[in-house]
Amino acid sequence: MSDAAQPAEPDLAFDDQELLPAVAQDADTGEVLMLAYVTEEALDRTRETGLAHYYSRSRDELWKKGDSSGHTQEIAEVRVDCDGDALLYLVDQTGGACHTGYESCFYRTVDGETVGERVFDPDEVYE
Repeated sequence: MSDAAQPAEPDLAFDDQELLPAVAQDADTGEVLMLAYVTEEALDRTRETGLAHYYSRSRDELWKKGDSSGHTQEIAEVRVDCDGDALLYLVDQTGGACHTGYESCFYRTVDGETVGERVFDPDEVYE
C-alpha cells in the first residue's frame, strides 16, 4: 500500500506589487481584527515562526505584529481564498490588534459610532 499523496499547495496570486491582503480573525471568537498585506517573505516568516508577519506599505518593510506593542498574533491556521488572492490568518491575539488601542481595527461604524472596546492606551504603549 502506498502513502497517500500530499495535496498541492494552492497557487497564490500576488498582485503587481507582490502583495496579498491578509485578514486577521480571532480564532476563538471569529471577530475580524485587522486587514494588512503580506509579501511572500512575510508569509514564509509567519509559517516558520508561528507569529503573524506583515508588510508595511507606508514604511516599505516587513514587520512582525507586536514588535512595538508586544501585542502579538499567534497563528492558529492560515487559509487561502478560492482565487488565491487573499489570506485569512486565524490568530490568538495578545492585547489589542489596533494601534489606536482597540481590540479590533474595525471599532467604528461608517457613521462614526464607536462600537468596539479600547483595551490599551496607545500613548503608554508607543512612548
